[in-house]
Amino acid sequence: MTTSRTGPLSALTEASYLTAVRKSYDTVAAAYAQLVKSPAELDPLSRALLDAFAETMRSAALGPVADLGCGPGHVTAYLTQLGVPAFGVDLSPKMVELAQRAHPTLTFRVGSLTGLDIEDGTLGGILAYYSTHHTPPDLLPRVYAEFHRTLAPGGRLMLAGHVGDGERLRPTQAYGGHPVSYESHLLPMDHLTELLGRAGLVVTARVVQEPSEGTKRRIATLLAHKPA
Repeated sequence: MTTSRTGPLSALTEASYLTAVRKSYDTVAAAYAQLVKSPAELDPLSRALLDAFAETMRSAALGPVADLGCGPGHVTAYLTQLGVPAFGVDLSPKMVELAQRAHPTLTFRVGSLTGLDIEDGTLGGILAYYSTHHTPPDLLPRVYAEFHRTLAPGGRLMLAGHVGDGERLRPTQAYGGHPVSYESHLLPMDHLTELLGRAGLVVTARVVQEPSEGTKRRIATLLAHKPA
């Protein structure tokens, strides 16, 4: 197993956040798999961004794509249907179990964004699709450093999720009323861009979707690459 190259962080903070996220998503896994839209059901722009990322990865042919925070594997499977070699990683064992059951020919594994069990420079791409917002802001540099470490030179990143002005959300229920204990951190897109740059990743595109019918918050999609 490879290890992070970043400096020491609060083990207590990291452990408590990981435990809350793991337990929460183990609890909601079955409901999440039923309630969350598949890529085919997404709005046209969100689907087009995924399709563009897949096309880029097919053309680059630098290695597999890791779908980090893959949940029940909906998006991992979508990427493979588009001709992209992809595998999924999720902190929740229950999510990984559901993903493997639904997509038995694909590979899914349990893992943490803060310490990926992936060799240096072996990924052609990383998809972080609504999967980093539970990370405490002080741990994000470590996560982005892991992205940089595991990407091959020229490797691509697609990061998508809700953004805000630093709101810290603490829901007690989610996905059909199941109890959860995680937190969500909605950070400004400019701040995320800056952190990616500090990690050595070059942001090449930023797309913002304003709140509309059915969505309460802004969505940002960032495309970046690791310099060759």
